[in-house]
Amino acid sequence: MARSTPNVLIDRLTEERGASLDLLWVVGFSLLTALLAQLEIRAPFMPAPWTGQTFGVLLSGAVLGSRRGFASQMLYLAEGAAGLPVFAGGAFSFAYLLGPTGGYLWSFPIAAALIGLMVEKGASRAVWRLASALFLGDALILFAGTAWLRAFFGYSFLQAALLGFYPFVVGDIVKIVLVGVSLPQLVKHYERRGN
Repeated sequence: MARSTPNVLIDRLTEERGASLDLLWVVGFSLLTALLAQLEIRAPFMPAPWTGQTFGVLLSGAVLGSRRGFASQMLYLAEGAAGLPVFAGGAFSFAYLLGPTGGYLWSFPIAAALIGLMVEKGASRAVWRLASALFLGDALILFAGTAWLRAFFGYSFLQAALLGFYPFVVGDIVKIVLVGVSLPQLVKHYERRGN
């Protein structure tokens, strides 16, 4: 996994490369996603809560790149499936991955990899390009969650969109802006330092 690219922030932070350092980053971002999952707001009419999880997913792809971002989110899902209380509200178990939030959760590794791939190709160097990458990754998560509700829980297309897509748009735009504005500045900062 220790493939370095100048557009990925963690590859600029240190000259040291290796599998053990990559593993620390992967574990760290899986735990960050777990921590952000505990920031939740539940509404009785919604099948999935508002959480900070997707902020962790967006960050993992944008900061770690495609392979490490994907691995961090796969590890996050494995932690929950293995019984660690990492999902929203301290939930855990493989069965949770098959519940109403399953579509969102299963898409996390793919979204992180997509964002990471775009970052490796230079998206982290400009706010608008990074915002586009983050938007695509976030849209993937929202569409996967909505499609999951439609396919496995009997919601009509309109119901699934009203309950699983639209309520998350404003919060997700805020997450995209936070990552999209700050990351290009950090990459440029470490580029000037010569790392």
